[in-house]
Amino acid sequence: MTFFTEPILAIESSCDETSAAVVQGREVRSNIIASQIEMHQKWGGVVPEAAARAHVEAILPVIREALSAAGLQLGDLRGIAVTNRPGLVGALSVGVTAAKALAFSLGIPLVGVHHLEGHLMSVYGLPEEIPVPHLSLIASGGHTELVAVWAPGDYELIGHTIDDAAGEAFDKGARLMGLGYPGGRAIQQAALGGNPKRYPLPRGLRGPTRDFSFSGLKTAVMRLVDTEGAALSVPDAAASLQEAIVSVLAERVLRAADELGFETVTLVGGVAANVALRERLQAGCTQSGRRFLTPPIVLCTDNAGMIGLAGSFRLARGDRDDFSLEAQANDALFGVDE
Repeated sequence: MTFFTEPILAIESSCDETSAAVVQGREVRSNIIASQIEMHQKWGGVVPEAAARAHVEAILPVIREALSAAGLQLGDLRGIAVTNRPGLVGALSVGVTAAKALAFSLGIPLVGVHHLEGHLMSVYGLPEEIPVPHLSLIASGGHTELVAVWAPGDYELIGHTIDDAAGEAFDKGARLMGLGYPGGRAIQQAALGGNPKRYPLPRGLRGPTRDFSFSGLKTAVMRLVDTEGAALSVPDAAASLQEAIVSVLAERVLRAADELGFETVTLVGGVAANVALRERLQAGCTQSGRRFLTPPIVLCTDNAGMIGLAGSFRLARGDRDDFSLEAQANDALFGVDE
């Protein structure tokens, strides 16, 4: 497997992070992220129209900063990679428009990248060799998928959420407990010192399945908050919610690795920043003699570095897009609607 050996600019704007990165081969030379978290906190979640306007304001400064941090000028670039699917169309369009304008003006190749492939390729930001095939868990605010990575660009969906994503359960639980947005970080912080056995919460989809379900967990947390009222222990509730999510994710991944014979497990996506999940999967893989890999946290959340890694791979194998490239709200990377 080869990567594009010359520097490329990558752009990510699929939701509420405006990000630009310079990637050369597998080296992420710079990775600048302008977060909209503070703006969206007052609404308790992402407002698409506000996100798109914020991307317009941030995109050029972020690109300039990414180039400066890498010690490059625009003329040094040899390719452009951009997230064009899936995501918020207004937000994606900002990044796609900037990418097309730069590629046209510089006369360099352009490639659109699927956001989930960016997550899957984020492990290539690690210094070690990444064995294939491997089993990857994508866990984020909008996605929970179990993916067999036979090779870069060759993916098979072997398990997915039938309703809500793990990150969505974190976000909803945090809002119900009055912990704010983003929920994953808030729950993790609140859970420190909490008793994860205090409140029994449902795990969903009992039995030998590789799929996930978190809608019942969200409903159970809502009922818990209503029932307990002022008597609710927020640290214990946060710890119980985190344990319900982490235990299900880890159990499904480790069992699938056993059944399918994968010797390496990777964890990617925004929920991969959760320390408890990282530790649970690391312990389970160590116990079973498997290798466990997860990228540094900066490559887990939405960022252009991971898009650059996917783009570097795609440009090296000859993939190109023309200037009809469009933003797409939905697109199935695995041949089915995730």
